[in-house]
Amino acid sequence: MEFINESKSDTAYRPLADELRPQALDDVVGQEHILGPDGMLRRIAESGRIPNMIFYGPSGTGKTTVARIIAQASNRPLRRLNATTAGIADIKAIIDELDTFLAPDGVLLYLDEIQYFNKKQQQSLLDFIENGKITLIASTTENPYFCVFNAILSRSTVFEFKSLSPADVKKAQERVLRLLQEKNGTAVDMEEGVLDYIASACGGDARKSINTVELLYTTALPGPDGALRFTMADAKAVTQRSSMHYDRDGDQHYDILSALMKSMRGSDPDAALHYLARFLETGDLLGACRRILCSASEDIGLAYPLAVPIVKACVDSALQLGLPEARLPLAEAVVFLATCPKSNSGYMGIAAAMADIRAGKAGPIPRQLQNVHADGTGFEQEQGYLYPHDYPGHWVRQQYLPDTLKDAKYYEFGENKTEQAAKKYWDLVKGQDK
Repeated sequence: MEFINESKSDTAYRPLADELRPQALDDVVGQEHILGPDGMLRRIAESGRIPNMIFYGPSGTGKTTVARIIAQASNRPLRRLNATTAGIADIKAIIDELDTFLAPDGVLLYLDEIQYFNKKQQQSLLDFIENGKITLIASTTENPYFCVFNAILSRSTVFEFKSLSPADVKKAQERVLRLLQEKNGTAVDMEEGVLDYIASACGGDARKSINTVELLYTTALPGPDGALRFTMADAKAVTQRSSMHYDRDGDQHYDILSALMKSMRGSDPDAALHYLARFLETGDLLGACRRILCSASEDIGLAYPLAVPIVKACVDSALQLGLPEARLPLAEAVVFLATCPKSNSGYMGIAAAMADIRAGKAGPIPRQLQNVHADGTGFEQEQGYLYPHDYPGHWVRQQYLPDTLKDAKYYEFGENKTEQAAKKYWDLVKGQDK
């Protein structure tokens, strides 16, 4: 458990990102939607009446900083736990402080990475949140509606922290450079575009950007005039893959999966290639393959049935080749799917049929469709089954659905030319029987 103490030894190392941590909401970069002049979180902080809150968003977007500022405004002692290392004993230690001289009016608890607390650990806080002895500000990089216990969630207000724009990140970088040059007395001479590149490459993470600038400063070589040289080559070397926020079991994984599928469905090959590239850069080959295979049936479907074997061939090639060569057949597959005609008639049909089954709408199979467990004994005639191949057009009118569903309609022909051609054919064949 961390007891917040702002006093620091002059000789102790203090990370630059911590040293530069804003002390007022006006100094926080980004998050205008909640911290702007009319932002709800700003109004809450300025009121001094702090409710239980959950801060949700990527790393390095200001969640911890804002929690500290709000705690100072509340005049309540701040305790901080990180759920990756804390346990019930740490929670109990905070509870033991309540109603003592250490916390006569309760505490404000900042619980970082709350998604790592199990249900029992989260429940241990409930009574004290309920009576106001503990005000909880929890942060998480994962969707709180999936990872936070409902009883905690119902007593909290959720605020989403968004990735910072390159312009916001650049403001933090400029503060770093000013501080470094003031502390060390050594000027910086940089190639054009270095700060802009770092701001973009760090994927909206201010802390990562600050650490990158500090690393460049401490490793830069001096030029003839004694100024430290920031080169684009060095910037690229220390920001490799820095923009990738990815967790195979977390929100980013599922967000990219969703974006890839929706881009193919939306017939945008450029976006589909972008999200495929995100998968491939993280080495997640199987996740991409599964989405691509699914799209062939769900979104292209009967508009172009050959999409399934074509995409299957691309996926098989990718899995046999492995990365990096796998990118080639997978790129072909996503461009192909994005530019194919679309139909979800098969998907809608099976969804409607399964909805009826779940609702208990089944009923006995019609006698003429039942298996008589014998061949060539004449039972087929006793069933009354009509063999379609014995009739013109290889079709004859008879009931196939159970009696309770005999008028159900699950499949509707799509408007694409493939399904419309099939509709025209069957309208002609079935119309002869009317």
